[in-house]
Amino acid sequence: MEPIFPPFEPEPTPPQRRFRPIPLRLLIPNVITLLALAAGLTSVRFAIEGKLDYAALGIIAAAILDGVDGRIARMLKGTSRFGAELDSLADFVSFGCAPALILYFWQLHVLKTAGWLACLLLAFAMALRLARFNVSLDAPERPEWQKAFATGVPAPAGAMMVMFPIHLTLTGIPQFAGESVIVLIWTLISTALIVSRLPTFSGKGLGGPVPRERVLPILALIVVILALLVSHPFETVAVLTLVYIVGIPVAVQRYLRFSARDKAESTSSQA
Repeated sequence: MEPIFPPFEPEPTPPQRRFRPIPLRLLIPNVITLLALAAGLTSVRFAIEGKLDYAALGIIAAAILDGVDGRIARMLKGTSRFGAELDSLADFVSFGCAPALILYFWQLHVLKTAGWLACLLLAFAMALRLARFNVSLDAPERPEWQKAFATGVPAPAGAMMVMFPIHLTLTGIPQFAGESVIVLIWTLISTALIVSRLPTFSGKGLGGPVPRERVLPILALIVVILALLVSHPFETVAVLTLVYIVGIPVAVQRYLRFSARDKAESTSSQA
């Protein structure tokens, strides 16, 4: 005869899943990325308060931190897909939204709807450019020489380019009538270059070995640029932006030359 109340044994509790500890080398690049994001957002606050110089310095700081985090991640072997996605989101805020808002609070609000549309186009272009970059991460391996080029103007360089009129103003150049229209046109030109398919020089192409005889001149140049950034930040960034803009046609010419060389080599190998 079966008991009325049979003994009941609950099912064993499944073991709790433990998350593996994250190495410190994976956290450091992400912390730097968050610092860049904080610098970009804080620059918007300074722009709202009318502190244009601090706002521009915030974007410059975000650009410097953005250039550092990826190199530190590769140096520490701490690259990850999470870090790449976080970097893209931070870039969109710091180099897409923040410069657009700073320009609007500074000059483009005078043009009302036209100025706001230019800001929207800048943010849209930066989002599309970063989305295209993320898709290219899953693309087949490119030739080694193509790693020295980017498609369109990269996000930090695009932010420096679109804020070029602000940097000129902060160097002491007096404002003039109709400046808001010039700023609008410059914003649209920079927006087009950001989302374009033009090959431009990429900072990733600077990671190759350096000839021994060029080490000292390069180190001296870096020291001089850093010293100028500390003492005269806006003048230095304005000059570097001009150098980059002049270098865009040079980058296109070199890209076409390398591409033609690859086509010639592939044709000769098939013959």
